[in-house]
Amino acid sequence: MDRLIYTAMTGANAAAQRQAVLANNLANASTNGFRAELSTFRAVPLRGDGTTTRVFALEATSGELDTPGTPQRTNRPLDAMAVGRALFGVQARDGTEAYTRNGAFEVSPDGTLLTGNGLTVLSDGGAPITAPANAEVTLGADGTLSAKVTGQPTTVIGRLKLVTPTDEDPVRRGTDGLYRAASGEALPSDAAARVQTGVLEGSNVNPVDAMVGMIQAARQFESQMRLLQNAESNDRSAGKLLGLQG
Repeated sequence: MDRLIYTAMTGANAAAQRQAVLANNLANASTNGFRAELSTFRAVPLRGDGTTTRVFALEATSGELDTPGTPQRTNRPLDAMAVGRALFGVQARDGTEAYTRNGAFEVSPDGTLLTGNGLTVLSDGGAPITAPANAEVTLGADGTLSAKVTGQPTTVIGRLKLVTPTDEDPVRRGTDGLYRAASGEALPSDAAARVQTGVLEGSNVNPVDAMVGMIQAARQFESQMRLLQNAESNDRSAGKLLGLQG
């Protein structure tokens, strides 16, 4: 009896986790640069004395759908889409260096270059980028930022920190939606990385696929719960039979 309970219990838990991942993907279907998260599970036998008779469904190493989102042309000077696997360097809320695919930048009132959600954008030297007051800031294909103040010549104020993860030092997405190096160290700036200006990368989430997956996960969860109810009913019936024999 307990074999059915173990299997159904972990199956229901796996379905609930998949539902949460799909719900998060659907919620970010319009988030610039968002990559759909994937959920994977594996069957793990319960080890112990005697023969292995119970199997858990446990979450395996998950990843993301590594395909770029649809480019969205905005013609805005500070909008950029990283080419290939490149990422933009930013300072996370906890003060650590992190990376993002969201290239919607803006200049704060004090002249600091920020992302659309208020994170400080880093230069290739790892420092914040500051523009002069009342300057018109433009972005080049190599990530170079130029500022033009009326009546003065154009000056270069810095270059975006663009990094390209490698198989030896990949990046992992954190709970805050930002990427960090698996090694825990800051990635070096990639001088060969390029951006498309006036373009933003859309989310690669397919809303229809996400909704269908959520329906399937809900049905799977219901099936596992029915198995648990059947196990309870069988256990109750067995108890009655044993009571009659006693």
